[in-house]
Amino acid sequence: MRAESPKVAYVVKRYPRFSETFIVNEILAHEAAGLEVEVFALYPPNDTHFQDAIARVRAPVTYLTAEGLRAADLWGAIQQAGADVPGLWSRLELARGSEARAVYQGALLAREIRRRGITHLHAHFATVAAEVARLAAGWAGVPYTVTAHAKDIFHESVTAVGLRRVLGDAAHVVTVSDHNVEYLTSEVGLDGRAVRRIYNGIDLARFAWQAPTAGGPPHIIFVGRFVEKKGLHDLVEACALLQGRGVDFRCTLVGGGPLEGALRDLVEARGLRDTVQFAGPRPQAEVIAMVGSAAVFAAPCRVADDGDRDGLPTVLLEAMALGTPVVATDVVGIPEVVRHGDTGLLVPERQPEALATALAQLLSTPSLRLRLSTGARALMEQSFDVVANAAAQRELFAAARPSRHLARAS
Repeated sequence: MRAESPKVAYVVKRYPRFSETFIVNEILAHEAAGLEVEVFALYPPNDTHFQDAIARVRAPVTYLTAEGLRAADLWGAIQQAGADVPGLWSRLELARGSEARAVYQGALLAREIRRRGITHLHAHFATVAAEVARLAAGWAGVPYTVTAHAKDIFHESVTAVGLRRVLGDAAHVVTVSDHNVEYLTSEVGLDGRAVRRIYNGIDLARFAWQAPTAGGPPHIIFVGRFVEKKGLHDLVEACALLQGRGVDFRCTLVGGGPLEGALRDLVEARGLRDTVQFAGPRPQAEVIAMVGSAAVFAAPCRVADDGDRDGLPTVLLEAMALGTPVVATDVVGIPEVVRHGDTGLLVPERQPEALATALAQLLSTPSLRLRLSTGARALMEQSFDVVANAAAQRELFAAARPSRHLARAS
């Protein structure tokens, strides 16, 4: 099924989510270019705060709710979809090995594809969202693509077999770093011709660059979720080392999460109560102002014990676009953008001493801050403009066709 005017449905696990601004950025860029977009979420939101950019999204949101799913519900959804989607009954084999919930949501989505004239599905994260997109696309006879990020690739619960299942039939697999492309092709065994690196784009007009001030306050800032992969324990330990060395600074942690209690305890234990401050979650406009006025942005990411890791944190890119000099760790795709001595300073993960030394170097060297800030902004303009990157996605959407055996369902 192909329509003259394309209509793309984004399939996500939850929508909206406070931390997934990159999805909102993409949708806004598509809409600005005239693409009609709808959003299908498998679960309702469970965050208590949302970014203000969500209010600018025009795409309608449909929740494929499956709470309290019963056998009668599953069978009813398949029956209804079978009436609206020619060929569905002959393609039920696609659901072999799928969980009942994914089959139910896939049937609901397949029906909506036909009813609403949707021509393409794009799932974010190679998780159940991609599985639902795979089923619905196969039954409705449309192509699907997936953006794979980090946890959905590297977590200890993820297997190569599972990734091949949800990604193998995709017309294209988009991922957010060259590191991920190499892993998905060499370790997972995906066809390299179908895997494409497209960086998460940012709205460069909203993140206007300004040169770091030579005599600005010695302020270090972190923005993100308080989870192990963000490396916040390492940042607090680095702050303790800086304080012990007599460095003048303060550090603000923006965000929240399950490790907040442990981090507060560590701040107390290291005597940093007056130096390290917890700002809580903040709206994006406020975060932009806070990051833009800081002397240094810290991204001490690490590979968590369960394999979870950051692919390429969007907030790191935003800091680089704003002109705030960055210190980051050599995890996953970060070295692709934080090029040591050119666009930022790079240190090994889980090494607070190296982190402290790099932070102190930036705080004390205005000329270095300016040079790194200038190089970072140039890279953002070259490779991370959301307008250009969303256009590259739309080219993939337009060229996509159902995989060979899914095409037989159309």
